Amino acid sequence: MATKELNVSLDAEGFMTDPNQWTPEIAEAMAEEEGIAPLTERHWQVINWVREEAARTGEFPSLRAISKRSGVDTKELYELFPKGPARKIARCAGYPKPKGCI
Repeated sequence: MATKELNVSLDAEGFMTDPNQWTPEIAEAMAEEEGIAPLTERHWQVINWVREEAARTGEFPSLRAISKRSGVDTKELYELFPKGPARKIARCAGYPKPKGCI
């Protein structure tokens, strides 16, 4: 299912503008668009940790914080979310584009 069919607000680059609209189905659709579907248990571990951390702090965590505290190290993050893990994690977790992403 494409994100266009999910009736959520996206910016020009395909990032959600309201994380409160997020659902697991949206994460799966984003993962498909990013070429990383299907999401595995390890993907979900990262996505869920990021959502919890962002809700707690009010900010999307840095890639360093994700790799240090989510239980998934940097090498595995790049395997799970290749060619730009911060961008792909943000999209799958339903957050706007992280600061520092090109």
